[in-house]
Amino acid sequence: MSEELATGPKESPPEPRAGPREVWKKGGRLLSVLLAVNVLLLACTLISGGAFNKVAVYDTDVFALLTTMMLLAVLWILFYLLRTVRCPDAVPYRDAHAGPIWLRGGLVLFGICTLVMDVFKTGYYSSFFECQSAIKILHPLTQAVFVIVQTYFLWVSAKDCIHTHLDLTRCGLMFTLTTNLAIWMAAVVDESVHQAHSHSSSHGNTSYTRLTQDWERAGSAAGGDCSCNTAVCQVFQQGSFYLYPFNIEYSLFASTMLYVMWKNVGRLLASSTHSHSHTPSPISLFRETFFVGPILGLILFVVGLAVFIIYEVQVSGETGRTQQALVIYYIFNIVCLGLMTLVSLSGSVIYRFDRRAMDHHKNPTRTLDVALLMGAALGQYAISYYSIVAVVVGTPRDLLAGLNLAHALLMIAQHTFQNVFIIESLHRGPPGDEIHGTPPKEPCQGLTFANLDALHTLPACPPPAELVGPSPAGPQEAVSITSAPKGHWRSRCLKDISLFLLLCNIILWIMPAFGARPHFSNTAEVDFYGYSLWAAIVNICLPFGIFYRMHAVSSLLEVYVLS
Repeated sequence: MSEELATGPKESPPEPRAGPREVWKKGGRLLSVLLAVNVLLLACTLISGGAFNKVAVYDTDVFALLTTMMLLAVLWILFYLLRTVRCPDAVPYRDAHAGPIWLRGGLVLFGICTLVMDVFKTGYYSSFFECQSAIKILHPLTQAVFVIVQTYFLWVSAKDCIHTHLDLTRCGLMFTLTTNLAIWMAAVVDESVHQAHSHSSSHGNTSYTRLTQDWERAGSAAGGDCSCNTAVCQVFQQGSFYLYPFNIEYSLFASTMLYVMWKNVGRLLASSTHSHSHTPSPISLFRETFFVGPILGLILFVVGLAVFIIYEVQVSGETGRTQQALVIYYIFNIVCLGLMTLVSLSGSVIYRFDRRAMDHHKNPTRTLDVALLMGAALGQYAISYYSIVAVVVGTPRDLLAGLNLAHALLMIAQHTFQNVFIIESLHRGPPGDEIHGTPPKEPCQGLTFANLDALHTLPACPPPAELVGPSPAGPQEAVSITSAPKGHWRSRCLKDISLFLLLCNIILWIMPAFGARPHFSNTAEVDFYGYSLWAAIVNICLPFGIFYRMHAVSSLLEVYVLS
């Protein structure tokens, strides 16, 4: 004991070194990445080429490729599940940070909506089976099987750190991830063309009309001229398009979980590694808050739904009603984004008074969350900067132009400050790590003391909470580390901020995901850049902005738990 006290606190035990089978770890990862890149480029080529008539690639070719990829992914997933069941030692460790319950719950929710979409698409193509290729009916059926198998696989295996057939597992996970990205790209293209057709019919844009006619001729060239005249057929067609946002989010959620599994292949976790996984119950979700954040967030959510309905109803009408709908839409977004910016700033200020230590443990899930937040925000940054240039340089300078400029500036500020708040929150230690008094310069880990008086002689090492007891002099002289009370004002404020931002991000996801396109209804950018360039910018960048909102919701729920 005296030697331990003389040498000072020991360092925390390092993560175990990889064994001989991990010598080829980087090579195995490189092999799987090269496989994924090549398959993804092939899928991207066919999907983009199949969208236009000038390229001799039809939608049946795209469906055939996606169906083949999904069948191969299902076979690999079944092989993985069978292997892990027969060999329990294949998964010696499980990453507690991977696949939290709200991420898996969101995957199940989006998966159910995707299954409904597959039912609608099957009914739609079955309505004129005589003039359609069989692959168009086989594709949604195969996707339904793929979604069911993959959802079960990610629910039970998202935390796995598998240690058998490492290179094969990495390649299988990367191939499945690539399959999800290919499905995402196909859904984004279909939704973009559907939005183009809707806006061309309501605004009479010749470029839009020519684009959609090229795509429609490309689709009909392989399957014949089929008309959807019955009411049931039109319900199936419209219903499937309204469910595309859920299919898009499902593919992206699955891709993020598969990437974490890929990072955890062959990973060795130290036995002392602690996890701070907390799952809030539905009853206690609003407990320990001031209720200001949830109530204000719910008000904005309801108002946002009303604004979205008004926008969708009026934007396809007369020019005057379209201008009115855009003004209402921009005013709501400016108010919402302004409040979110101020709230994110206040959260960052509160952290200046937070004494919780920063969590520097290796965490692939957190690393991926940060990378996705920063990367996905670039899409909205790009749209906003293009809008700023078009409004400042172009004409006219009216109320709508001013609102558009304010909206673009606040969009940039809101993404920036919200990212700062979320990333700092994710790197904070869990509840209970706060130290009253001066925090030690070095963490005291790996020490076990039977004599508390000896521990008190260390100036930088207060005793652990579980070893604290009353001193002989009385309870007033007891030395302890205690966590902040559950009702501490900082914790309550952070929970309020998290819930408010969560609800606001949901409504800001709903609007663009279900068809709100002020980028085209407001013709400032279209007139300045030309339709072709502006449509390419929006159709490429907006899906990333939509994904950012839903990923921010997942991250903010994690922030709520850690607060």
